[in-house]
Amino acid sequence: MLGYRDFRLIWSAEVLSQIGTQIQRVAVAWQVFELTGDPFHLGLLGLVRFVPLFLFGLVGGVVADRYDRRQTLILSELALLGASGAFAALTATGSITLAWIYGLTALSSLFSAVAAPTRHALIPTLVPMASIPSAMSMWVLAFQGAGMAGPAVGGVLVASAGIAPSYAVDALSFGLVAIAAFALHSRPTRAAPVISGPAAAMEGLRFLRESPVLLGTMSLDFLASFFGANATLMPIFASEVFGGGPQTLGWLLTAPAAGAVVGATMMASRRPLTRPGVGIVAAIIVFGLSITAFALSRNLWLALGFLVASGAADSVSVSQRHTLRNLLTPDRLRGRVAAAHSTFAGGGPQLGDVRSGIVASWTGAPVAVAIGGLAAAITALIVARQVPGIAGFRWETDRPSAEVTDTRKTGGEAAKHIDERGSKSI
Repeated sequence: MLGYRDFRLIWSAEVLSQIGTQIQRVAVAWQVFELTGDPFHLGLLGLVRFVPLFLFGLVGGVVADRYDRRQTLILSELALLGASGAFAALTATGSITLAWIYGLTALSSLFSAVAAPTRHALIPTLVPMASIPSAMSMWVLAFQGAGMAGPAVGGVLVASAGIAPSYAVDALSFGLVAIAAFALHSRPTRAAPVISGPAAAMEGLRFLRESPVLLGTMSLDFLASFFGANATLMPIFASEVFGGGPQTLGWLLTAPAAGAVVGATMMASRRPLTRPGVGIVAAIIVFGLSITAFALSRNLWLALGFLVASGAADSVSVSQRHTLRNLLTPDRLRGRVAAAHSTFAGGGPQLGDVRSGIVASWTGAPVAVAIGGLAAAITALIVARQVPGIAGFRWETDRPSAEVTDTRKTGGEAAKHIDERGSKSI
């Protein structure tokens, strides 16, 4: 996949940007913990991130489909650079407060509501249609690889250089993505839709409503990540359960991503699953049980092992969802469907952070995380039973590959053809 110059350029920049984002998350979590020492305020970070995503997620998708995706990506990344720069400046001058942290976090989430679907919609235009499954696996690998390195680097950076320099590194990473987007040779044009913005958003929602496999897997993702969310409580595990500091926090946040790299590498090196829905359900069950085992562990190395397992399982389901979404969605709708997916995928853990923060304030962090992991596993079984089309969906990997290649010039027709056959096989 890295043989495609434009894909390689964006992919490499995104790796660095995701590392920067993970560094910022470590810095924000530790700063809030230092200011308050309260799990509720840590959980509130999830709500602050979710509200802009929920309110403006589909708007971001419409923007990605209506305007030039390259230019939109450049502007949104520059806006994110500004928000991270403000974090750094306020912290360096001693002016940072809890209100500023929440406000800038919400602003960053708002800009991400445009940047994320734009990136997801742009990537399939940089590679042949038949290469989309590999491209999506590589994209997940980049995200999870950055998730593995970022928290560890963030923990070391916060402990050694301080919080303000950590924010500055994140700001620089957004600038690298903007530069990469500017340097793209491929300049896919985006014709403005003839329908209005609200109607365009509704068109995307109608498509999802008529695509039971996509809607079902997105719903499953939301519920599993809602119950399985635990990242916001990691400062408590690092400090109170395992007796460490920022570096221990970095390792706890790194472990799931390390496992995810293993899972994503495995998925990128093999042919797509014939029954991806079964893989998604099984992976979420393993994810939930691993989270519960982590919460009950009191040995740091054993706990890290369970987090590695949870990350590996999660990456399997993520890669399958991204592949299905891009193959079954016409190009003209990719931004809107990606925005809906981002709302599901981002909203689950953000609201889950609020849930875990509230429950932890009543029961303690270990009990809250253990209950959430069990609930995630049980939810996967319930949803699979209630929506049999998820497990029943079959994808004949040989035929779509050839058909998609032949119909690439017709845009969404290839995806439409696969969707029709997929619906019949449910």
